[in-house]
Amino acid sequence: MADEKEFELVNNFINGDEKSFNKIVNEYQKLIYWNARRMLGNHYDADEITQQVIIVLYNKLKTFKFNSSLKTWIYKITLTRSLNLIKKNKVKSFFNLEDPIANVKNENDIIKNFEDKEKLEKLNSVLNELPIKQKEVFILRKFDELSYEEISEITGKSIGGLKANYFHALNKILTKLEDYE
Repeated sequence: MADEKEFELVNNFINGDEKSFNKIVNEYQKLIYWNARRMLGNHYDADEITQQVIIVLYNKLKTFKFNSSLKTWIYKITLTRSLNLIKKNKVKSFFNLEDPIANVKNENDIIKNFEDKEKLEKLNSVLNELPIKQKEVFILRKFDELSYEEISEITGKSIGGLKANYFHALNKILTKLEDYE
């Protein structure tokens, strides 16, 4: 989505045009879902984060100042929400307060429509073994095809540090995927 178009949609929404918000959601909903899906490793959590991010957009879009692109702002929100859920799940796991919904298998899991489930599970398993910093930069770089400059803007981390984390993540993933085969 071009910046001028984003600017127009955001301003139209601020002025009361709900259709403009729906266009923004239609443009970014898949990006939000897949970024969260790769960070969290499952459909249910990704779906929850997607809903949360859309609600945040609806409530906070009026405060967006275009200091970055709308896409970068949405990535920041998605990443922050995903990291918060990872921390929350770690606390739940520590106190053994698992969410029973997360364990329920859903035959209508949309992932079946998009990717081979077995390969995705292997990749998710490997991604979940990575440290958060490495997982974060790998997902943003490899799946979302963001530049190091964009990732630096989203995460607030140095480009050199991001490159190092990506390098270590890639090596670990390649090694672990070789072990699967």
